[in-house]
Amino acid sequence: MEKVTHFKVGKIVKTQGLKGDVRVLPSTDDIYRFDFLEVFYLGNDRDTEWEMENVRYKGNLVIMKIKGIDRVEDAERLVGKNIYVSRDESFELEEGEFFIADMIGIEVFTVSGERVGVLKDVLQYAANDVYVIKNDEGKEFLIPAVMKFVPEIDIEEGKMIIDPIKGMLED
Repeated sequence: MEKVTHFKVGKIVKTQGLKGDVRVLPSTDDIYRFDFLEVFYLGNDRDTEWEMENVRYKGNLVIMKIKGIDRVEDAERLVGKNIYVSRDESFELEEGEFFIADMIGIEVFTVSGERVGVLKDVLQYAANDVYVIKNDEGKEFLIPAVMKFVPEIDIEEGKMIIDPIKGMLED
């Protein structure tokens, strides 16, 4: 597996106030990690670094000032753009933690050892994440990201073990 060098931490969803602040919908497990980020990238542009200032929180949204954006009109041009950070400039991981982006492409097996396919995506919802698994025929299955259904993830080995209930891997 190739290690992801940039990963999405949020999406600018609207402007906030008159001075060009923006509201960001986070796509990280801990929104308070925005306190530790300094430099980020917008969309697919990895050449232009942006800096954030004055980060604050409102429910599950992050409100922040982007350095150099001082007018609502300028901020409106950023609405809809994804915010990416470089792995090298991001927060430190604790032992046993890993980036969700590193899971994409790992092989998925049932607890009995039957190969199911590969992890295609991780959908993030308020309640809990959902894993999208794609089999060799191109069919996709959704598995809730809870210990009951996913008892083991081994990033080093590039493998996920799932314990689906009857019907979960059927059309």
